[in-house]
Amino acid sequence: MFTVVDGDRIERIEARPGPGGRLLAPLDRPLLGWERKPHGWCRDDACLPAARAAAAETSDGVDVAAFAELTGHVAVVDAAERVVALAAAAPRLTAAEAPDFALDGVRLADFRGRKVALVFWASWCGCRYDLSAWEERHAALRDHGFTVVSVACDRSADDARPWIEEAKATHPALVDTEGVVAELYNVINVPTVVWIDERGRIARPQDTQTATDLFRSMNGLDSKESYAALRRWALDGDAGLDEAQVREHLRVPTADEQRARAHARLAVWLARGGRGEAARRHVAEAAALAPHDVAIRRGLMPLIGEDPFGDAYFALRDELEKAGIPIYRPLPARPTA
Repeated sequence: MFTVVDGDRIERIEARPGPGGRLLAPLDRPLLGWERKPHGWCRDDACLPAARAAAAETSDGVDVAAFAELTGHVAVVDAAERVVALAAAAPRLTAAEAPDFALDGVRLADFRGRKVALVFWASWCGCRYDLSAWEERHAALRDHGFTVVSVACDRSADDARPWIEEAKATHPALVDTEGVVAELYNVINVPTVVWIDERGRIARPQDTQTATDLFRSMNGLDSKESYAALRRWALDGDAGLDEAQVREHLRVPTADEQRARAHARLAVWLARGGRGEAARRHVAEAAALAPHDVAIRRGLMPLIGEDPFGDAYFALRDELEKAGIPIYRPLPARPTA
């Protein structure tokens, strides 16, 4: 049996290694939530026609990775550890509709009719100190149809919870332990903020914004400037970008980034099971595919015994700076009051 890890969904499948390193599953058993029928593979109301599914089928069984690709996923297989991790092959990310999600009993769609600042942070980042300031912004503007929704990119809720409690958060403060929401919004570092308007459209795509100036010497960001922009949007509806600029700056994930996320998902599963060496292999694979993704690389450090505030992090900063890869990615235009 193999374990399939797909975000927060876990499945056990009967499969065996086949020729060419393929992982083969029986043709007569459900696979990844799909069931084989005479006219094709079906899941709820969706069906994959038999002619198309034939590309993943052999006389010995179904090629799991090839089948995953047909259903819109990338699959990373670790045959030695008997685990498969999935990530969306091409997450639907457009300015016209912010991806909905359900996390910790909260749905993004619940806030339709209000402006939302989706604030991604983590306990392994200095932006953890900003959470209280984001709560202050939420309190100051909530009567004007505005809500902060914070999303901690922590692999353990216990790591994020003390900072949420310290902030005395009244805004929805969520913890994305499986990286599902970060994947939907292609978050490659924190802090990252996405503005979503009353109609559920992205008004300002992935932006590096801070709510305090604690680390301004490192990031060069002005929290007063970002707050002035936020107030102008909340009160006057001016996000500082027109629709064409939003589309231009929206960072849509690449195939390599998604494969890196599958490796990261596999690394997390293995590390949680005490299989540290195997986890390190997949951390390295993720870094090779998406060297710029600090959220993956730094976020996995605690799971493999590295300090995200120590030498490993500063080595990562040096690597990225030498390669000309930006660590912080603020958008160019910010209106001021």
